Amino acid sequence: MTPYDHSKIEKKWQKYWESKKIFRASDDIKKKKFYSLIEFPYPSGDGLHVGHIRSNTAMDIISHKRRMEGYNVLYPIGWDAFGLPTENYAIKTGIQPAVVTKKNTDTFRRQLKALGFSFDWSREINTTDPKYYKWTQWIFLQFLKKGLAYKKKMAINWCPKCLIGLANEEVVDGGCERCGTPVVQKEKEQWMLAITKYADRLDKDLDDVDFLEKIKIQQRNWIGKSEGAEIEFSLKGDSRKIKVFTTRPDTIFGVTYIALSADHELASLATKGLKAINPATKEEIPVMVTDYVLSDYGTGAVMAVPAHDERDADFAKKHNLPIKEIVLQDKKEMTEKFGKVVTKYKLRDWIFSRQRYWGEPIPVVHCENCGIVPVPEKDLPLKLPKVKNYKPTETGESPLAEISKWVNTKCPNCKGKARRETDTMPNWAGSSWYYLRYVDPKNKKAFASRVNLDHWTPVDWYNGGMEHTTLHLLYSRFWHKFLFDLGLVPTSEPYQKRTSHGLILAKGGAKMSKSVGNVVNPDSIVKAVGADALRVYEMFMGPFDQHIAWDENGIVGTRRFIEKVWKLREKVAAGDKVTIHKTIKKVSEDIENMKFNTAISSLMIAVNDLEKSTSVSRADYSTLLQLFAPFAPHVCEELWVNLGNKKSIFLSTWPSYDSSKITDSVVKVMVQVNGKVRASFEVSPETDEESLKKIALDMPEVKKWTEGKEIKKIISVKGRLVSIVI
Repeated sequence: MTPYDHSKIEKKWQKYWESKKIFRASDDIKKKKFYSLIEFPYPSGDGLHVGHIRSNTAMDIISHKRRMEGYNVLYPIGWDAFGLPTENYAIKTGIQPAVVTKKNTDTFRRQLKALGFSFDWSREINTTDPKYYKWTQWIFLQFLKKGLAYKKKMAINWCPKCLIGLANEEVVDGGCERCGTPVVQKEKEQWMLAITKYADRLDKDLDDVDFLEKIKIQQRNWIGKSEGAEIEFSLKGDSRKIKVFTTRPDTIFGVTYIALSADHELASLATKGLKAINPATKEEIPVMVTDYVLSDYGTGAVMAVPAHDERDADFAKKHNLPIKEIVLQDKKEMTEKFGKVVTKYKLRDWIFSRQRYWGEPIPVVHCENCGIVPVPEKDLPLKLPKVKNYKPTETGESPLAEISKWVNTKCPNCKGKARRETDTMPNWAGSSWYYLRYVDPKNKKAFASRVNLDHWTPVDWYNGGMEHTTLHLLYSRFWHKFLFDLGLVPTSEPYQKRTSHGLILAKGGAKMSKSVGNVVNPDSIVKAVGADALRVYEMFMGPFDQHIAWDENGIVGTRRFIEKVWKLREKVAAGDKVTIHKTIKKVSEDIENMKFNTAISSLMIAVNDLEKSTSVSRADYSTLLQLFAPFAPHVCEELWVNLGNKKSIFLSTWPSYDSSKITDSVVKVMVQVNGKVRASFEVSPETDEESLKKIALDMPEVKKWTEGKEIKKIISVKGRLVSIVI
């Protein structure tokens, strides 16, 4: 028998797929389409690590299934390559960011191809390519034209280590999301994008999309829509009034003081003993400056009700202010009597400036006579100049400010002296619209043709990390709605379905990090056991939506399973009767529900059952290969051809099952190790006890407890339990 040589087989089929353009999407609008998307990777210097592969493999499986179901599938790839990591690496090594980016993307491309992902490489994009960022700049100019891009002097979040301004979304627990350094406030003139103009639609339109509920909740919490009342409090001895926003007008009789933010216009007066009048009780109450009221939420003033609010109570106790117990009033009645109905949002306008080198230049000039003038669209792209020094400056200005030859220019309007804008765009700019460029990546006249946009968008299924829910996902929805309002895209939402995956953690459960040295590079694994074994392991190691620790020992089990499928070909005999209807149903449903680990479990059960037979029908083996091909594409292509098929397995039709042949339901089997439940899997109630034992012992979450230990006893109860004693 020919041995299973993964290296030879995988190279052979990767070459075949590329030369035959098997995975290239067609722009034929007559075919039913499916647009499958992953978050395009940031090409870091370390190359891919095993965490990247999880989302890529999942969407690859779904893309393969759709192709076999007759869809014209677009599954594209590109590089999100502007931003801090590359620039910091360039500063550290002295290698130009453009050179670093080229080297890194070459590494990533090689690694992704070695894993056999079915990307349409003909549509590859790169956010640092002037042909791409020409359209990022063009979209910015549309924001400017409509008044949604503006410049404002303000206190910004400043990272003293990265020497960069940060958007609110990039500050985590008071620190820079990238390096963790505590941020400080710094006065700076910044470019802003008015995302708040879209706050209501960004919240409301979540009702119309198929996003995981936890994603919707996270977005809604960040947008922070609050419906309440605006109530005016008169001041003693002053004609001015203080407006407060409250979601609890029913507590107005319990208000014992007004709390102001430190930069409220009346803060200086309040420190001298300002009094307000409670409109409900007519009592005089003190106006206090506090550190818990934010100037940019509501009105910067809060009516304090210590008996019904913990922060108000803490402040009241500290300053010996009264705490008044009351009977709550009718909300509607109190609003009508004392306030007007208003809606407020926590969401703030997006700080769009970055005082760094490695980003898209903002295409405007500052003219002494004309003010801010856009670079004419015909002159785009405004290319990022090559520089010797790209280090950030202590002054807070971008390194571009020091290139006088580039900075000093003529005003496009009056031809007088002007200076180019030296801030660059954030790394979120290029990723806010990249999915649109994939549908028509070589178009020179527009970011994409309307015909292609009408055909391909919205994205049918987008999978990504939960950590990007309040950054990239929110920003791209905003950009898309803006383009929709201009009549440039056909839908108001960019993504019809959004799912997310858990992280793959380092051994022991820590987050993978270059600085800790626990990142696992896939190259050595692919070389040792093959891409198919790695892909199958990543899908089998645990529920897709949960974090799970990496354990290289688990790959031995998936490699062994692939070899079982390989050896089964020796038993193939003539026959066209399909018997594995339950497996077809289970794998098909599990792929749709992203239950990849249980799909693989059911394939393992089917293989165990087929192994017991003296022969396997050609039809059953063919069906098994079709079901397994999205997970392990290389070996299944090889075995498919060995059966005498002339075309790629991915050009065959996805198997269908006969529901009349499926009489039983699925049961959940619990796996215990020394009496503690460590895992579970779903199987047919008819699965025999030996098969249950094999599946349990191969599960990565079980191996974690049994590896290197002596197994004294295994008890299995059909349809219910596997108990392992070590």
